[in-house]
Amino acid sequence: MSIEMKIPAVGESITEVTLSKWIKNNGDYVQMDEIIAELESDKATFELTAEKAGVLITKASEGDTIAIGSVVCVIDDKAATPVSAVKSAPAAEKALTTSIPVPETKKSNNEATYATGHPSPAAAKILSEKGIDAQAVKGSGIDGRITKEDAQAANRSEVKSAAAIIAPGSRAMRSEKMSSLRKTVAKRLVAVKNETAMLTTFNEVDMQPIMDIRTKYKDKFKEKYGVGLGFMSFFTKAVCEALQAFPAVNAQINGEEIIYHHYADISIAVSAPKGLVVPIIKNAESLSLAGIEKAVAELATKARENKLTLEEMTGGTFTITNGGVFGSMMSTPIINAPQSAILGMHNIVDRPVAINGQVVIRPMMYVALSYDHRIIDGRESVGFLVRVKQLLENPERMLLGV
Repeated sequence: MSIEMKIPAVGESITEVTLSKWIKNNGDYVQMDEIIAELESDKATFELTAEKAGVLITKASEGDTIAIGSVVCVIDDKAATPVSAVKSAPAAEKALTTSIPVPETKKSNNEATYATGHPSPAAAKILSEKGIDAQAVKGSGIDGRITKEDAQAANRSEVKSAAAIIAPGSRAMRSEKMSSLRKTVAKRLVAVKNETAMLTTFNEVDMQPIMDIRTKYKDKFKEKYGVGLGFMSFFTKAVCEALQAFPAVNAQINGEEIIYHHYADISIAVSAPKGLVVPIIKNAESLSLAGIEKAVAELATKARENKLTLEEMTGGTFTITNGGVFGSMMSTPIINAPQSAILGMHNIVDRPVAINGQVVIRPMMYVALSYDHRIIDGRESVGFLVRVKQLLENPERMLLGV
């Protein structure tokens, strides 16, 4: 009996998904619980697994937008199981080895097989996101198969894809369908610009005190907690304390009401292969520097591997974005709705500044706070940013709670 596989519900607000990639092809024999496709919503990427073992009959193409509950494929579980499929299943392989003798086939070490140059499903996904042709990557796996590690190590600047080879002087163009994530980001950013009274205030931070702390304690910190001591934990800690002093910056407008949060769920903007995502550090106000660094590292890794869950990206009361990692000197970040404010970090540049009547060179960073003027007044926005600056320039006060 064939079984129809339907698009599962992946979130209350999600009504459709995009079929981003078939991991298995039409006509392939698949095992139960084997990953057969990747689905992409406006918030995250999900894996679709086979509900039964059998022959896969696809009912949709890559790039199709499919409603929740619609049939995406059929699995024919009455089809004969091919020997190759039986051997690929660990339990079946063990049974086959003990009951049916299989003659060993010797082959030369230089002999190419089907696996040679073919990526594993995980490797294929990574190469696709990087825009690298699998044929340009040398596999280190069994029989030359391209492993996940091979794909992660592949550098687009060193490995040119076939599509990227364009003759000099060419006027070639290409079109690419917008992903669900990119379309949603575009709509939300335009909506924020049109529906909020967004304003940005700026300040600058002397990063020398924090850099001194990092230089002095980074090795011991890494040894004790297993993570590096970065700038993000200091900024997150400073933001959480400043939010307590200026609660309107941590609030949201809901109709004709203002919702004030007595906790700080800090959204951290991360550049992922498929676009910008904003995972959340829940109750960041209760975490230590090490706890924040561990959370940031975990969320960033999941973002790069497209493994963030809806829960990890839902909510958030305030956002921090770091354009400095890309070399940005100054910017006006756009509010992450329905939040009311976002803090932008930028690159650190040695500049001459006046301290105690003397001109000295210090590592300076411009910071920007974009806020919704409907709920946050100028006094609160400027006061909040000044408070963040004071905490960062006197980190011992922040760490000691004085």
